[in-house]
Amino acid sequence: MILGDHHLADPIVFLAPMAGVSDRPFRMLCRSLGASAAVSEMVTSDTRLWHTAKSRNRLDHRGEPGPRIVQLLGNEPGMLAMAAQENVANGADIIDLNLGCPAKKVCNKAAGSALLADEPLVERLLRALTAAVSVPVTLKMRLGIDRDHLNAVRVATLAESAGVAMISVHGRTRTCGYRGEVDYDTIARVVDAVAIPVLANGDITTPEQARAVIQRTGAAGVMVGRGAQGRPWLPGQIRAALSGRPIPPAPVGPALARLVLEHVMALHRQYGPEQGLRIARKHIGWYLARNRPGVDRRRFLAIVDAHGQLAALSQLFGASAVAAPWPDTELQ
Repeated sequence: MILGDHHLADPIVFLAPMAGVSDRPFRMLCRSLGASAAVSEMVTSDTRLWHTAKSRNRLDHRGEPGPRIVQLLGNEPGMLAMAAQENVANGADIIDLNLGCPAKKVCNKAAGSALLADEPLVERLLRALTAAVSVPVTLKMRLGIDRDHLNAVRVATLAESAGVAMISVHGRTRTCGYRGEVDYDTIARVVDAVAIPVLANGDITTPEQARAVIQRTGAAGVMVGRGAQGRPWLPGQIRAALSGRPIPPAPVGPALARLVLEHVMALHRQYGPEQGLRIARKHIGWYLARNRPGVDRRRFLAIVDAHGQLAALSQLFGASAVAAPWPDTELQ
């Protein structure tokens, strides 16, 4: 797949944008473990809010390999265009528009997946973006507002006509949230309707399922979201499976210990000890649930300092597990 100046080797497996999850440390970790690309957490298109700590962290792409993909959230063409230009000036290689977030606080502001109810506005937004920047513009969307209003095919065709380079489709509607079965058949209809690449997204949690989704939808690749929580190596495993190579085993023992500890340390560096401690808790919970389900996670939630958090993880895995340093201590 070619997106602007970037040639992404097949098979294509993206890490999905996830608010509060796909930050710089997690994106870089997933890339280092084989993901084709990783999309940033959604960033508001209101540049007046970029001074906040949340926006500064979401706009941080230091040391990331290309393509650097910034996902924008908004519903005003001029504001989105300006935000896109600012991000490109700061090193963004691709601009992605969020038409997928089902969160009430986003949809209540007529943004995210709520925009699917207004196709003319979606077209204006996309044309404003493609006219404003020379880098590729991509789109992440859902199937529609609800099952009675499935308009993903129409939105995809208008996106293609507006110059969008790639579309990622989550196979649920706004009202579904993350409940119920994913409708891969409607994703297949989107694939058939456009000539640009389409990535299938939604409940792709194993290499075997990724194979089945590609076969069923004909998509150019897949986008993995929640399945990578606690398993940042999953996109790389899926790429290996889709290419016919042996699937690399999940890290265990010392390798898992080094990975978890380095990820947590990277979070402490990114956000500072106090906030990094809090953000690391959910990742630790996912790592334990996925890889050490017998461990009581509650004691990790009670830790109130960053050094104590690292010490508890070292104790959990054993001193021998962390004797060898992670080969890249800055995740760069």
